[in-house]
This record gives sequence, structure tokens and C-alpha cells, in this order.
Amino acid sequence: MLARDTVENPRPRSIDTAGAMRGFFHIVDAWGASAEEARAILGLPAERTFYSWRAGGGVRVQHDTLRRIGYVAGIFKALQILYSDPRQADSWVKRPNTAFGGRTPLSRMSAGDVTDLAAVRAYLDAARAPWS
Repeated sequence: MLARDTVENPRPRSIDTAGAMRGFFHIVDAWGASAEEARAILGLPAERTFYSWRAGGGVRVQHDTLRRIGYVAGIFKALQILYSDPRQADSWVKRPNTAFGGRTPLSRMSAGDVTDLAAVRAYLDAARAPWS
């Protein structure tokens, strides 16, 4: 996730982790995710760490956490493209889906593994392919 600015400046660009966390919590709140579901999506950080992030404090995160947030942002964006009504887009994650064995996409995303997030993202990317 760290990109190089230029050939002349080989130092990696910094990432706004505080902004990424704010965005993540905005999205999971819109989806109606529980704290446990949100923690699982983030890779099960310690409860104390999770609630510190939620409160806007101490936003030093691992690369894996940023990757997970990136998947969530991509899922959110794909839903906004697929559904013109934001309420429909946000409620999609709580509706059972045969593509996920009858489970909800939110339960798939909160199964704990980053590949679960990737599966939901890939499903939505395929669904929106004609509009991409």
C-alpha cells in the first residue's frame, strides 16, 4: 500500500490512518454492524485497541488492517454504484445471499479472514462490471 512519490524521492508516502479509521467506522455504522463484527473485519485487534481506534485515538495500524479497510471501502463504493438508494446499498450487507451459502455478506466479511472480504469485493466487482 505504500507507494513511492517519485524516483527522486524514494521515501514512501504516508497514509492517513486516522482518516481511514474514521471512514471505516462511518461505513460499518451505516451497515449496522456490531462492535464484534467490526472487530472481526479489522482482524480482531484487542478490544482496548479497537475502542481506542473507534474513539479516534492511537491510529497506528498494521498493513493488514489497512488492507482490510481498503476492501471495506471498495465494497462500500461498489454498493453505491450498484444501488441508487443509499439505504438499499447499506442494507444489502444484511440480506441473505445465495452466493455466500445463504449467509449475509456481513457475516461472510466478519468471518475473520481477509479472503472473506476479498470474496465479497470480487462478487460486487463482477456484479458492477458493466458499469465500471
